[in-house]
Amino acid sequence: MPHTVEWKVRLYLFEEEGTTKARVVLNTGTTEFTGRGAAHRNPADMDVPEIGDELAAGRAMHDLARQLVDVAELDVEGVSPPPTGRNDRPETGWPLPDQMQGG
Repeated sequence: MPHTVEWKVRLYLFEEEGTTKARVVLNTGTTEFTGRGAAHRNPADMDVPEIGDELAAGRAMHDLARQLVDVAELDVEGVSPPPTGRNDRPETGWPLPDQMQGG
């Protein structure tokens, strides 16, 4: 069955006393997630606001991504059949990159 949805993402950046902070808000239409990130500039470093923006935004999106994966894993557990005690059954759900490489 085809499935198409649109999720809205807003990214907010602001600076306070040499620290760039980011907040990314994902609205799925039914749920809202918020990721946060920050970048601290060393006072001895050149002031390049774009670098702080990139680091803080990337960290906020990483935080958001972690939350989404955590929720998805809980959802998979909720819809998977109960364990039968047999270990020869393949795992359900989507493998994560570290699982695909044996990690």
